[in-house]
Amino acid sequence: MPQVQHKQRRSRKVERLEARVTPAQKRLIERAASLRGTSVTEFVVASAQEAATTTIKDFDVLHLRDQAREVFINAVLHPPAPNKAARAAAERYRRHKGV
Repeated sequence: MPQVQHKQRRSRKVERLEARVTPAQKRLIERAASLRGTSVTEFVVASAQEAATTTIKDFDVLHLRDQAREVFINAVLHPPAPNKAARAAAERYRRHKGV
């Protein structure tokens, strides 16, 4: 049976990041990279990407407390009736889609 070769798509790494660190920070990063079995560059990039993803997720998630949560839940569960503009927009959509 012939073997199928799978090509992995790799993004070309053309961008560069630079950072100045203290000797202690460099030793710490080098040790951590060594423990993970990766290069310092791979460790730094993976760590920065993970931190960036977490930071973005934290900012994208809506956190509501107390009264704000109650107002939001009530609006979702009991939305107001559509006004004239919303009904007109829905009608335009139906005509456009042929529904």
